[in-house]
Amino acid sequence: MADPDPELRLAVQFASEANDLPTRAQVRRWVAAALEHNAEITVRIVDADEAQALNQDYRDKAYVPNVLTFEYGEISPGVLGGDVVVCAPVVEREARGQGKPLKDHYAHMTVHGVLHLQGYDHIDPAEADIMESREIAILKRFHIPNPYTS
Repeated sequence: MADPDPELRLAVQFASEANDLPTRAQVRRWVAAALEHNAEITVRIVDADEAQALNQDYRDKAYVPNVLTFEYGEISPGVLGGDVVVCAPVVEREARGQGKPLKDHYAHMTVHGVLHLQGYDHIDPAEADIMESREIAILKRFHIPNPYTS
């Protein structure tokens, strides 16, 4: 069950040489909007080499992902823990290719990662519908169009 006013402890780390990265305040707003449980989260924005290494080491996948989520479950009573790793070059490439504002795509990837941290998934079509609906509703609060149709 979602907490009506979840508490958030957030660390934002910038480990990318990319331009036009979101601000800490933007990341905090996006994470807080997606949060349904008390949580301690680190959001780390990285370059391709770090994202690929993490994907290889922890998922045995050889490609560079746009976002990775590491769920740690309850790290203390009632507090979820996890890391969300966003790959700046992939987010930039995808935003450009999809004709979307860069900040909108960063918001989407951040929200997507935070929902994964809370147990949402998109492997099963029914679960994907639930997760995507949640993403659309959260992004709408920031006046960001549906990322699945725009």
